[in-house]
Amino acid sequence: MRISLPQKALTVTAAAALALTLSSCSNGAAEADPTESAGASAEWPRTITHEAGETVIEAQPENIASTSLSVTGTLLSIDAPVTATSVSPARSGTADENGFFSQWADVAVERGVEPLYTIGEFDLEAVIAQDPDLIVVSTSGADSVLDQYDALSEIAPTIVVNYGDQTWQDLAEELGEATGLEEKASSVVEEFDASVAETADTLAVPAGTTASIVSFNPGEVSPVGKTTGPHSQLISALGYTIAEPDAQYDTSAQKREDFAFTSYEGLSASVTGDYTFLISSTEETVEAFTSDPTLANLPSVQAGQVYSMGPESFRLDYYSASDIIDWFNTSFAAK
Repeated sequence: MRISLPQKALTVTAAAALALTLSSCSNGAAEADPTESAGASAEWPRTITHEAGETVIEAQPENIASTSLSVTGTLLSIDAPVTATSVSPARSGTADENGFFSQWADVAVERGVEPLYTIGEFDLEAVIAQDPDLIVVSTSGADSVLDQYDALSEIAPTIVVNYGDQTWQDLAEELGEATGLEEKASSVVEEFDASVAETADTLAVPAGTTASIVSFNPGEVSPVGKTTGPHSQLISALGYTIAEPDAQYDTSAQKREDFAFTSYEGLSASVTGDYTFLISSTEETVEAFTSDPTLANLPSVQAGQVYSMGPESFRLDYYSASDIIDWFNTSFAAK
């Protein structure tokens, strides 16, 4: 089962790309396997078409600097040689003491990934000091340094990816082509999609059961998942029908495919699912949501079907998405 948006083109203009094959993977991408690189395509140099144009990569990267913390987890999941990444300014909740996202922090530490700079404090000299042979940039989000694309391209081949309008699986396959790790990316995606299908069969959600996905900020604007977003696609693959938020309450300055940044006043008209799944949340968030008087009549509140999917659930990558699947199995499979 694939649960993705139409994949953006990220083409290889060398000869025909190797066919993707499924290899077994005992625990996803939690541990790097040095034999994986042996299966990588040997067709170099290659020209990669990405969000900012085209980039020629002369040889398979061995030293990748990720300026996008939200992309780093996907790079790690395909065993890409990430040596440094931008880090979160928060050292609690969703990040460890290094500023690495909690869901993959242990993997990054084990592989010797170094903090590059704190998000919002771009440091070109720090990137230069890493002497990377590939730099990865995101199009949007707090970790985007798209305005530094030209300067970064002077240091090393630089590609720009969009993690906001596609699933982590599609992103993994894009990054697999750019790093020569197509087979590993395919293997990780196939294994994950199989686990989603198995969980969906176990849950057996009744047809027509609706769900809303919310990052709740009491009294303030709260992101509500659109049907086209990665979270919605994941939850849809488990059998739920996503309730589309009311567009008239979306305060987003630019059109987004993942979330409608819904005004507090518009939440009661936008969060209409039989279930509400709270992302970037704790049980305290559930309490705040269900005790909010303006939300008291929501179907999910009335039915007692509001759940926290954990603090790491906002930004989806292999690790956080796997945690969500495990959560559904633990929370609902036995019911």
